[in-house]
Amino acid sequence: MAVTKAASLADDLVQRFEERIETGDMPPGSRFPTEKTITQDFGVSRTVVREAYSRLAARGLLVSRRGSGAYVADGAQYRAFQVTAEEVGEIDDVLKLLEMRMGFEAEMADLAARRRTDGDLADLRRALAAMEESSDVDASVAADAAFHAAIARATGNPYFLRFTQFLGVRLVPSRRLYLQGDDPVRHQRYAHTINRDHEAIVVAIEAGDPVAARRAARRHIEKSIARYRALQVGGAQGAESG
Repeated sequence: MAVTKAASLADDLVQRFEERIETGDMPPGSRFPTEKTITQDFGVSRTVVREAYSRLAARGLLVSRRGSGAYVADGAQYRAFQVTAEEVGEIDDVLKLLEMRMGFEAEMADLAARRRTDGDLADLRRALAAMEESSDVDASVAADAAFHAAIARATGNPYFLRFTQFLGVRLVPSRRLYLQGDDPVRHQRYAHTINRDHEAIVVAIEAGDPVAARRAARRHIEKSIARYRALQVGGAQGAESG
């Protein structure tokens, strides 16, 4: 499951063009270089160029005009933050997203511990029960999303909920990377592992202890990162021995 060389090269190209667009070096309406030009200038294959252009288009930065080429989209410099499903298809991408989430989740748990209501606590407990009973990837994803949404709701800040729901959708591919196959026993084991972390967060929120809630939320993300890093290393070793 290691990141392929082609995917890494495409990432580099995407980053280069994003920087040029954001700095105004490539303003809206300007034309992207042709595939031939990029393959010559950067020493990459046409497959890499097409992958990079596909990602740029998915992010709303590139528009194609039949018979004319690719151009920087209108308003590209002012686009909203987004993470497309294609961007979290590899474990390395998931790790970056989890890393970004760590501070957000810790702060959210802190505020939830300070502001939660009885209704919020009931929602958290229902989400824990749903995760415990899940036996397939779709059920565990839904329960996990409901749990984090309940924490976000408990902050009393609607922006936390909106951003959590946004991230929840984008994290579905990461769960599918980890829970490949249809083994119910494996799904339940994984759900129970996650739920132990969730339980620690809920206990701290119930106690109204923001320090403990922050610590438990951070630990939850740290353990997720460790699991995916282990999966990444295992995939790389498998590829080397295969």
